Amino acid sequence: EVQLQASGGGSVQPGESLRLSCLASGSTVADYGFGWIRQAPGKEREVVSCMSRYSGIVEYAKSVAGRFKISRDNAKNLVYLDMSSLQPEDTAVYFCAAADFSHHCAMSPRLYDYYGRGTLVTVSS
Repeated sequence: EVQLQASGGGSVQPGESLRLSCLASGSTVADYGFGWIRQAPGKEREVVSCMSRYSGIVEYAKSVAGRFKISRDNAKNLVYLDMSSLQPEDTAVYFCAAADFSHHCAMSPRLYDYYGRGTLVTVSS
């Protein structure tokens, strides 16, 4: 069973960038598909991006398309979320999550089997 730990959050001003990292232990990132999921205060969890295990399939929520990029480094056992042009509405706790998505990925938080501890991103002027 994989354990996940997200890091890299912080407080930034609108327009700035952040890179979130998700470290896997107990298994390798090559064995799973991944998603980055965020939850803002008072709101439901939202998948902002996902990637399949194989085939290089990635998806993005409309709210972040063109600004966020998901990637993985199998050698380092890390999954990344590069976020640019951050806006106050991106403020949330960000989680990485994994599931057995071989040739697809999912934009529903309920379809993920493993969740890591989140990291807080605050965008404010």
